[in-house]
Amino acid sequence: MARSFAQLARTAEKDKGSIAVSKEPLETPPLEIHTLGNGALRQSTRRIGKVDESIRELTKDMLRSMYAARGIGLAAPQVGIHKQLLVLDLDLENPTTPPLVLINPEISSFSASIETYEEGCLSIPGVYLNVVRPAAIVLSFRDEMGRPRKMKADGLMARCIQHEMDHLEGVLFVDRVTDENELKLELKEHGFKSSDVRSIA
Repeated sequence: MARSFAQLARTAEKDKGSIAVSKEPLETPPLEIHTLGNGALRQSTRRIGKVDESIRELTKDMLRSMYAARGIGLAAPQVGIHKQLLVLDLDLENPTTPPLVLINPEISSFSASIETYEEGCLSIPGVYLNVVRPAAIVLSFRDEMGRPRKMKADGLMARCIQHEMDHLEGVLFVDRVTDENELKLELKEHGFKSSDVRSIA
């Protein structure tokens, strides 16, 4: 039976090995977040074969960089590392809520129902546009200690996971935007090129 994020969070609080870093934004984050136009965002990623201390240190640096940018999700390709690793935290204001670490995530099922919701991305700062995605998912992954997990997610969590997993395939949320005129205007307004979009909508 897939567990919800809330159940996983409660389990994480009890696990001594859970990743814990301060959510206070650093003035100088450890990793640079690449932006639209950088080729690193379009490269495919490799599965992580062994979850060891180096992966946990990378996870901490990703979290610190995400918190510094006041984001709720970050994928390894966004910081130029082509591994299947994501970090998410939808509760930035609560220091006791643990982040979610997804290693080698795989979605096993999508809901039939879909939702349209505005998305943004740390790699395309300032741009916010509507994207259509399945409303709920079931996925499997390994946590920061290498343990196999399975969970179900809906609402914002499901959307964030799908958004971040797209990065593992070199896909950005702007590639899924169907309103081409609004997309071009938003990108131009924030200094990005429409030619860097690879539409799959």
